[in-house]
Amino acid sequence: MVKAGELEEQQKAAMEEEANAEAAEDQEEPEDTACSSSSKKKKKVVPGIVYLGHVPPRFRPLHVRNLLSAYGEVGRVFFQAEDHFVKRKKKAAAAAGGKKGAKYSKDYTEGWVEFRDKRVAKRVAASLHNTPMGARKRSPFRYDLWNLKYLHRFTWSHLSEHLAFERQVRRQRLRAEVAQAKRETDFYLRNVEQGQHFLAADGDATRPNSSWTFTQRPTEQEFRARKAARPGGRERARLANVEDQARSNRGLLAKIFGAPLPAENKEKP
Repeated sequence: MVKAGELEEQQKAAMEEEANAEAAEDQEEPEDTACSSSSKKKKKVVPGIVYLGHVPPRFRPLHVRNLLSAYGEVGRVFFQAEDHFVKRKKKAAAAAGGKKGAKYSKDYTEGWVEFRDKRVAKRVAASLHNTPMGARKRSPFRYDLWNLKYLHRFTWSHLSEHLAFERQVRRQRLRAEVAQAKRETDFYLRNVEQGQHFLAADGDATRPNSSWTFTQRPTEQEFRARKAARPGGRERARLANVEDQARSNRGLLAKIFGAPLPAENKEKP
């Protein structure tokens, strides 16, 4: 009986140990799940880029950083400067104005703003689009609206490549324009030189070359003047005019009264 009781106690102790082990495993599993959930929460933060389509005059990268930093951490900011042609026109207008204190101010056309978290960038672009840029009444950008767009899967390296490509295209276009201007200048100078040699005949640049001399066909009035200058030419010219007038009168009367045309007019084609 003693041995049977000891066996029962041993079995109970073994069962209790197994139950304790299972409870410990159950307690360990929630800890593992908690660790996995915390690891999911601690994902890698991916930066996001927002495109700024409208940049008001005198709006600088420092302004956009100060305004957008209230919504999230702002990283790099880049503004595209205006074209050199527009810059030269503004400088010339400021110099020609003659007003005291009127100076040229460099402006920008577009910009890119990088946020440390792309979720913040999406939220900022969606909430601030078409809203006033300046919240205060005295802000110079109060009547300007945000023009923001989140660039999906766009990184800062893509922006660098895009700007480098635009610079290369601008350089190639400038080289082509310079080469075209040089060709036109060379062609003009070559023609000027040929014209000077062509017009210079026997050291006299005012007298045209003999190859330019040509005779123009005399006009009808000149023919008649020459015939009239001959002896008896005036009388022959008068008779010829009378005959032409009579012939034209006979043809006109024939057309009016329906009579057949004279034989002379029929023979003519």
